[in-house]
Amino acid sequence: MDPLSQAVLGASLPQALARDRRLQRWAFVIGLLSGMAADLDVLIRSSSDPLLFLEYHRQFTHSLFFIPFGGLVCTLLLYPLVRRKLEFRRVYIFATLGYATHGLLDGCTSYGTQLLWPFTDTRFAWNNISIVDPLFTLPVLALVISAFIRKNSVYARIAFVFAISYLGFGVVQRERAEAVAWDTARARGHQPQRLTVKPTFGNLILWKLIYEYEGRYFIDAARVGIASRHIEGISIAKLAISRDLPGIKTGSVQSQDIERFRWFSDDYLALMPEKENIVVDVRYSLLPHRLSPLWGIELNPYTPQKHANFINLRDLNATHRREFLQMLF
Repeated sequence: MDPLSQAVLGASLPQALARDRRLQRWAFVIGLLSGMAADLDVLIRSSSDPLLFLEYHRQFTHSLFFIPFGGLVCTLLLYPLVRRKLEFRRVYIFATLGYATHGLLDGCTSYGTQLLWPFTDTRFAWNNISIVDPLFTLPVLALVISAFIRKNSVYARIAFVFAISYLGFGVVQRERAEAVAWDTARARGHQPQRLTVKPTFGNLILWKLIYEYEGRYFIDAARVGIASRHIEGISIAKLAISRDLPGIKTGSVQSQDIERFRWFSDDYLALMPEKENIVVDVRYSLLPHRLSPLWGIELNPYTPQKHANFINLRDLNATHRREFLQMLF
């Protein structure tokens, strides 16, 4: 999730468990910084290999098995600053608790997190919260700040319980959205090979629905409020390299990059319409029922041994915003 969400959830757990009022502010600061620390993996990049960061972001630093080591790293960095106030053991406990929340919270999004690295590179994505959701973040922020100011762990406990409850509500909403997706597929006479739903930006009401059937992706939306409503979308052919990218030779660097991007996107790949060399991740779009992708890779068959470019395709304009808000409200 976004850094602020990671920070405030990271602060809430050590604050909630710090019963001594004198420790509240230290628990807040150490938990806050440790809760964000795992995302330092974004610094692992290569100018010659634009896809390298996709492999390492949400990898070892986000693994459940790395939590004790991540907490130790944060402790070694923070302890010299607070050693006159706190003993090493206390700093380690606060840092580890804050760090522990990060990977699990990321696993609740749809991006994918390697929670069981190094034993598997499976990307866990529970799809029960958007990567950015102010309705989740702002109440937790207000409560952990209240705990900091009043030196009272009760506010932090309420914050943590609220966060867990909100994530649980996201699971309920995801199940409702999946029911709409299955009903939609059955109404069309389709039996999906696989089906995925994910919340749209900043809410748990409007959902993107994707399923695969006979070599095509069917992309729709659902508004899951008091009642559930399907919003008709589009379909697009699933990427077939031999058909869509005949110039990309097997074994070339760019063919390997396609497979790396396929792993990252959970094999939800398609060729961007009207573009002969851009492969996109259909899971993410500005509008949930359209193919308006956020990112993709740009290939060049004339330089097969050069890595593909990772490109951002965001084109959020007034029309997109208006249509999104109409569907949401």
